[in-house]
Amino acid sequence: MSAPIRLGMVGGGSGAFIGAVHRIAARLDGEFTLVAGALSSTPEKARESAQALGLARSYDDYVAMAKKEARRKDGIEAVAIVTPNHMHAGPAIEFLKRGIHVICDKPLTATMAEASRLARIAEQSEALFILTHNYTGYPMVRQARAMVAAGALGRLRLVQVEYVQDWLTEAAERSGSKQAEWRTDPARSGAGGATGDIGTHAYNLACFVSGLTPEALAADLSVFVPGRALDDNAHVLMRFEGGAKGMLWASQVAPGNENGLRLRIYGEKGGLEWAQEDPNYLWFTPFGKPKQRLTRGGPGTVPDAARVTRTPAGHPEGYLEGFANLYAEAARAIRARQAGEAVPAEVIYPTLADGLAGMRFVEACVRSSGRNAAWVKL
Repeated sequence: MSAPIRLGMVGGGSGAFIGAVHRIAARLDGEFTLVAGALSSTPEKARESAQALGLARSYDDYVAMAKKEARRKDGIEAVAIVTPNHMHAGPAIEFLKRGIHVICDKPLTATMAEASRLARIAEQSEALFILTHNYTGYPMVRQARAMVAAGALGRLRLVQVEYVQDWLTEAAERSGSKQAEWRTDPARSGAGGATGDIGTHAYNLACFVSGLTPEALAADLSVFVPGRALDDNAHVLMRFEGGAKGMLWASQVAPGNENGLRLRIYGEKGGLEWAQEDPNYLWFTPFGKPKQRLTRGGPGTVPDAARVTRTPAGHPEGYLEGFANLYAEAARAIRARQAGEAVPAEVIYPTLADGLAGMRFVEACVRSSGRNAAWVKL
């Protein structure tokens, strides 16, 4: 087995939820080892966080980290960026310029201007850019994608996706929740609240599985909590190239919902249904026939799903494994690039193009809602 890929991390210090998730995912298959980090914008917290993780190389800022790690013979080969949205572009650009592969949390950036600049740098870099839309790593999502591509549903007609939560039903941003504070702050989150935070996940999932390209949307964004600066609920109608129609609902103010990401796709020959909170099952209904439950690792599993399945059917796999699958895919891509080979065709992960698509989605939603939910082009 090859030596683990040397990984750095920007953000993800003590108290940061998503940083811990990335660290678990990175080490689950033994493909990465975390060796350096700029774990906080506060130098003291960065050093304390590094000490708690046993990191010998701690940096007070990401610029110094990028410069010094690029000069070391044992420097990092990839970096995970797990900061709030407004701090994605800067670190990504610094590491890409130095040929260090980037694994970045979603959404791509806080603004389209940042996204465009990042895209220009990425195109000039030999390093890879992987965006962690982690739900694309779930085995039964890969199963659904393969079935749609194989024509199991026939010509697609309808795509319905939703991501529904309740944790911002009250003004959590004013009661000490750091996660709520930055997600509801336009300066750190960008133009979209629920739209950017979870709406981009729903949008990415719908496009990933259906293979369809949206061409226009009409969005009604709402702020239900008084004084909140960004949307906490979004209803979006979509038109896809080829004539299919879609609906997307993203909400963080729906009591009784935790992480209700659900996808339903219907075509001329049948339909598929998948729910993130019960991720090991995919429901397939051929038109005029009984509904079938397909299980992760069970009969009928296609190679794309089997390749990212770790345990036998009946042993649940979910959120952490989905993240880990993207890290495993990233490792295969990085090792291929280091060997001077093409990335294997079966390796699947969200790219810069997916990130740009998500940014265009948020921008279009805000533009449409500002025009009384008028239809706008993507």
